[in-house]
Amino acid sequence: MPITVFITHDFEHMSEVAAEIVKKNIVQTIRKKGEYVLGLATGNSPTGLYKHLAKAANEGAFDSRRIRSFNLDEYVGLPGENIQQRVMHPESYCYFMIQEFFGLLKKKFIETSVPYGTLIDQKLLIKELNAYPEDWEEWGKEAGKSMVMKAKPASKYLAWIKTSILEGYRRKIRKAGGIDLQIIGVGGRGHVAFHESGIPFKHSQVLLVKLDGNTIANAVADGHFRSKKEAPHYAISMGVELVYQAATVVLLANGERKVRPVAESLLGEVSPDVPISYGQGYAKRGGHLIYVLDQIAARELLTYKEILKEKRIEIKVV
Repeated sequence: MPITVFITHDFEHMSEVAAEIVKKNIVQTIRKKGEYVLGLATGNSPTGLYKHLAKAANEGAFDSRRIRSFNLDEYVGLPGENIQQRVMHPESYCYFMIQEFFGLLKKKFIETSVPYGTLIDQKLLIKELNAYPEDWEEWGKEAGKSMVMKAKPASKYLAWIKTSILEGYRRKIRKAGGIDLQIIGVGGRGHVAFHESGIPFKHSQVLLVKLDGNTIANAVADGHFRSKKEAPHYAISMGVELVYQAATVVLLANGERKVRPVAESLLGEVSPDVPISYGQGYAKRGGHLIYVLDQIAARELLTYKEILKEKRIEIKVV
């Protein structure tokens, strides 16, 4: 199936076009089956889409009570005395989704799921990683690393994280029938959620990611956390291997920072250095991959139209 790239004017236009694509997919799929499974992302890119989608649901374009959702990622180590405080911390992705989408819906989804990062005690995690170095290894070439547990960790806590937190989230998605449509953004290095540049594609279903020092320092510098000690040092994230198992993937990108990763993901070779490049193989295997970009993010792509044509990538200027 060819990759389709929609090129829009600006962020607002991008959000409108993407919301229309998602809305049509929801309506068509609900006609065929009882429930719809929607994959969601955080960050600035999908916020406009969520507002348009909530408005459409509230106006009766589709029944939001027939939808269940799964988010891409969540922090481990958010400040709080207990799980409830961590879940509702202003920087949690659960809190973000309530503010930006779930709280806008008059009729709520069947169920909303976010990776179970807030269940993990970060201090205990670090203690167990230090005490049982033979239970895990770091995968990745860049700063952010995937912490991969061996088949049967000796640490009961690490075993619980592996089976209940990581594999448990994947099982829940599978039990729901898989994701019908996954919304994703893209980071400056071509990463999806916390699947950072350099983390291998293989065995990247649900990841425990050790955040790099720059990510932590930037979170403090930007005012999200008061200190490095208070900031999360880990995250739970879908990996690209799981993201691109959805029937349809809609990628949103706008602005100057996204120019290079967008171009590299479609013009270059498939490489873990640019995690979203995995989408090329996904499309070849029959996946439905859609990019919705503003004019700025699409700038470099448009200078290589012949290469895009050879790769069966369809450009639609809307």
